[in-house]
Amino acid sequence: MVYLNINETEYDNHIYRIISYERFLDLFNTNKNTLVKPKRWEDTFENFALKSKLIFPNGTEIALDTHERLYGQCWTTSKASDAMWRIYSPDKKGVRIRSTIEKLLSSLSLANVNNSMTQECIGKVEYISEAEIINRAKRAFAVNGQITFGSLFNSLLVKRKAFEHEAEIRIIHLDWGYDLPKNDIHQYEIDAHELIDQVMIDPRISHEEFQDIKSEIKQKTGYQGDIKRSLLYRLPETLNIEFNQSIGSKITRTQ
Repeated sequence: MVYLNINETEYDNHIYRIISYERFLDLFNTNKNTLVKPKRWEDTFENFALKSKLIFPNGTEIALDTHERLYGQCWTTSKASDAMWRIYSPDKKGVRIRSTIEKLLSSLSLANVNNSMTQECIGKVEYISEAEIINRAKRAFAVNGQITFGSLFNSLLVKRKAFEHEAEIRIIHLDWGYDLPKNDIHQYEIDAHELIDQVMIDPRISHEEFQDIKSEIKQKTGYQGDIKRSLLYRLPETLNIEFNQSIGSKITRTQ
């Protein structure tokens, strides 16, 4: 298994992903995880190097098909983010699932254990300038136009600094088979109960709605792990402020 930009001490670190409630139920009902081709990611700089043409000294141009062989999925190390809930749960019905870096990569590696024409990796995204992204794209290829697995995967682990708040972890699957994959998605078998160790519901719903959703999740999936409601918007406890009279403060008491 290949880990990029991740230390061994981080393998057991928690990672998070917010998905729709319908997708969450589907994950448990089908026991399949779904990766997509990076060309479907929204940022125009995604997959930048692999979408570039190679131009040789004799004027020959080559467009690689490598970007059609890659699939990925984005997670985050950020466990509490208002922006993430609003972006990925616009209808307030999102579910945040939690796993670990090692569990996620192991699930994909196990699904491909008998396929010698695939390669998997997981890596932490680096946030750099646009100029550096372009420079790295140029350096990804050898003089003869070849690219190594390491350069290939690393080209998908860079993003512009404007997205640094996302703190992304990406799992990547490469299909190096003889036939070019036609589908934009890649599904693989998982044990959802083993992969997911906590479920968290959108913080903007009421406590009553949460209880209903929690009961429904248990009934429809049989999930036995923690099911919580995010407390991101929980009101703070009443704050009592005491003033020091020696600095001229006046204390009044309400009867």
